[in-house]
Amino acid sequence: MIRIHFTVDDFTRVRFAARPSPLPELHAALMTLGAPHEEPLLGRWRNRIARHMPAAVEPLADLVPAGVAPAFLDVLGDTPDEGFALIRAAGPASVRAGIEQVYAGRRLVPPWIRALHAGDADAWRTLGRAQRAAHETVLAPVWPQVQDLHRNEFARHALAVAEQGLGAALTRLAPGSRLRGGVWEWPRPHTTGIREIRLAGRGLVLRPTFHWRGGPLVQDLPDRPVALAYPVAPGPPLLPAGPGAPDEALAGVLGRTRLALLHALDVARTTTGLARRIGVSAATASAHASALRAAGLVTTTRTGRSVHHTRTALAELLLGGGAADGRGAADGRGAADGP
Repeated sequence: MIRIHFTVDDFTRVRFAARPSPLPELHAALMTLGAPHEEPLLGRWRNRIARHMPAAVEPLADLVPAGVAPAFLDVLGDTPDEGFALIRAAGPASVRAGIEQVYAGRRLVPPWIRALHAGDADAWRTLGRAQRAAHETVLAPVWPQVQDLHRNEFARHALAVAEQGLGAALTRLAPGSRLRGGVWEWPRPHTTGIREIRLAGRGLVLRPTFHWRGGPLVQDLPDRPVALAYPVAPGPPLLPAGPGAPDEALAGVLGRTRLALLHALDVARTTTGLARRIGVSAATASAHASALRAAGLVTTTRTGRSVHHTRTALAELLLGGGAADGRGAADGRGAADGP
């Protein structure tokens, strides 16, 4: 069981992450990939990922010899590059402590792990290549789905808080959990012992995870809000959409570049930001945004010298995130790019 202790101040400092964070979701997927399973659908996902996993990813298994990753990998960040930079910025003492913890009592330590423990630059490059390769194989193909599902969870939680209050909204996140006496209790099947987490005024950040099927994943670092990732559904993790999926049909109508532009507007973006996101020139991004604006799928606003584009409700509906399933009602959007 996990018991999370709230102070009065902590109840005013509970927030839901406005957008998914790539590195924690990637690590959740890798944990699921390495965990025992008996579910046929999970096995299908595992086999699909394993067939496409490049050799560059293999060193990551050395970092989790017992299925638990060292704490210095436990970072957030809104983009993969930001997450990788946070890992690389970990202090040498933190890296050494993390490696020593996961390898405690083990005699055989891979040479590159010993080098990483010593701060070797080549070992850091090995880790960076492995994480980037894993991200491109496991998470990048399904990232638009993750973003859509996250918005759906954001809206669902916001509505639950508005209609039922924070206490009820929290306990709805985990069947069987309960909040009493300022303590939120999470059952953890198949585990023994109690983990006590005291927020002590730091607050709590809630994040759904779509690749992990175990209990809640808690990041409890000194002087930071506690971050809690909760599994959303018991089904299999996400697979890239196959031929015939809605995106394929939309691509046939809009064209792949315009469809990519709509997906990129998960937050408001400038023309330059859109161009960077989908890999085209600013002039091309501007032309496609104008065409989508004429079709009622994009709105454009100007603030001073900056122009920001956003998706319309019709675009949300076409992408599978509209009023039909409650998505897009409260997705925490904001300007994500500079002018």
